[in-house]
Amino acid sequence: MSVEPTLEQRKVIYRARRGLKELDIYFDPYVKTQYLNVAADEQALFEELVEQEDPDLLDWFMAVSEPENKALLDLIAKMKGLVHNS
Repeated sequence: MSVEPTLEQRKVIYRARRGLKELDIYFDPYVKTQYLNVAADEQALFEELVEQEDPDLLDWFMAVSEPENKALLDLIAKMKGLVHNS
């Protein structure tokens, strides 16, 4: 059963396409397999994540630095797990 995304969810999905391979490796699997099926609070957290600048995202995903919102670290770990634990 497929979940039809709302207009707002479609906007988030569109913004998640970074065009930077290093980030798309993590964003694409999450969007395709998780985003529409997770709780609203995690969707809001993902929306916060996609609003960030690419250099910051790269630093966070490569563990060079950490976001101020520590909840983003858990989401980043989940996204990385989808790629590295499959």
